[in-house]
Amino acid sequence: MARPSFSRVAIPMVAVALLASACGADEPGSAGGTDGSGGEALRVAAIFSGSTTDADYNALGLLALQEAEKKHGAETAHSESVPVPDAERVMKEYLADGYTVIWSHGSQYFEATNKLAKQYPDVTFIGEFDDKPKESVPNLWILDRNFHTAFYPIGILAAAQTTSGKIGYVGGLSLPFSYSEVHAINQALKDSGSNATVTPVWTGDFNDPTKAQQITSQLIGQGNDVIIGSLNLGMVGAFQAVKGKDVNVVVTAKYTDKSQFDPEHYATSTIYDFTKPLDDMLTKIEAGETNGYYPLGFDAGVSIQEPKNVQPGVADKVNQAVADIKAGTITVEKNLNPIK
Repeated sequence: MARPSFSRVAIPMVAVALLASACGADEPGSAGGTDGSGGEALRVAAIFSGSTTDADYNALGLLALQEAEKKHGAETAHSESVPVPDAERVMKEYLADGYTVIWSHGSQYFEATNKLAKQYPDVTFIGEFDDKPKESVPNLWILDRNFHTAFYPIGILAAAQTTSGKIGYVGGLSLPFSYSEVHAINQALKDSGSNATVTPVWTGDFNDPTKAQQITSQLIGQGNDVIIGSLNLGMVGAFQAVKGKDVNVVVTAKYTDKSQFDPEHYATSTIYDFTKPLDDMLTKIEAGETNGYYPLGFDAGVSIQEPKNVQPGVADKVNQAVADIKAGTITVEKNLNPIK
């Protein structure tokens, strides 16, 4: 029988003193112990869509879990590279093992997470979604990733940087959140008075460098001099399309600093941090709040890396856009409608 395509890893807690074990007592924060306030310590399990060595979305999830272990004394475990059809089964295994908080790191798992939350009312679930659901489940926290927000300043960068008036967007799958990113870019172009146009292309896979390289090369060949990437491992291929070439092109990335792939053409990245959001939600869960809505934004989990390799004044415009969004003077519309 073939092994499943995902791996399950438990992150051990700090060792409990042998004396406490011998006496039959549980130290606060230990597995099977308390959280220091008389309640049971958190046991948090997460499922990830890819490898946690990706230096990308899944690595960020693991980092957040590790911080939860340190700050909350939580026992944590996770499964990597979980296919969507297997998500429900994997989460049920954690439920059978007695985990008290289940986090599905990726909006593709939301349907299964929402379903299980209704079936297991005594367990708290954290599901990622790209909108505010109409239905509120008593034991389900919604982490709204709000990807569109960060792509508005990226649109401002593209408008100020392009000399050809052509901007390429390279995405993985044509999903609602990806549509919202393109709409946000278009809003930024309109707000800045730019006549530039965006050509969005989806590779069909967030983690395929070969496809990303091919499509990026095609976009550059068509005169696009700003490439906006919304990929995971596929970004390696996007940078390969320009690395070492004498072309007046800059590339933006997503999730983490990816300047090491091509320092010469790298412009910036939308940086995400799930440590604070997870910490905030777990703190409220420990206080008895078993459901809620947590939107990511520039005050929680999102930032724009200081732009590089761009024309003078571009970085200032990007920083000003971020400041205006934080101040509420700019509202980025969340438009999830398909791109026509």
